[in-house]
Amino acid sequence: MTSYGQFCPVAKAMELLDERWTILIVRELLLGSRHFNELRRGVPKMSPALLTKRLRSLERAGVINRRVVGGRSVYTLTTMGAELTTVVEALSAWGIRWIGELGDADLDPHLLMWDMHRTIPIDRWPRRRTMVQFTFRDVIGKARTWWLVVAGGEAQVCDFDPGYELDASVMTDLRTLTEIWRGDIDWRLALAADRVEILGPAEVARDVPSWIGQSLSSAVPRPA
Repeated sequence: MTSYGQFCPVAKAMELLDERWTILIVRELLLGSRHFNELRRGVPKMSPALLTKRLRSLERAGVINRRVVGGRSVYTLTTMGAELTTVVEALSAWGIRWIGELGDADLDPHLLMWDMHRTIPIDRWPRRRTMVQFTFRDVIGKARTWWLVVAGGEAQVCDFDPGYELDASVMTDLRTLTEIWRGDIDWRLALAADRVEILGPAEVARDVPSWIGQSLSSAVPRPA
């Protein structure tokens, strides 16, 4: 770690936390990721080698614990690491309020679908297995189509068709769904502007926006 050469506690904290990707790894752990592959899905543009390096640094600093269960590494936050909850929440709220503009490089279907699957309001979904397909009109290749499956009180996101009965399809572009998820626009306005199309039985299509909802940060008030 690079030293700022200051006794200031902010400087000492940032010697650890301002290394590239570090605070995002903490964010992923706070959101429930426990295994290496889960962490990779939360930071899809980070190389596996750098992720390994950052995890080791956080472990040495006492921010995380690593233990091996069934041959797999499991990462959890220590008491020291868990205290970063308020830091990450404050950064998220500040970023939503003041750094809201999204460039094309900020749009990532892998991260969007991963984030959606872990915080959608599962209690609003039918009690049977339910599957919704998402197609991004402006994305080329494998990342164009995704499937979100809720069954047994758990959500899964797939980049391949799992073969279950399809309940509804959502057609949109990547920016629109990202903006809906962040809370920049709501489902009603996006549907009214034909930026989103939901295909399926009328009663299902009506309920899909409430099934998906919006991210936790969407509730942060924005400046006028």
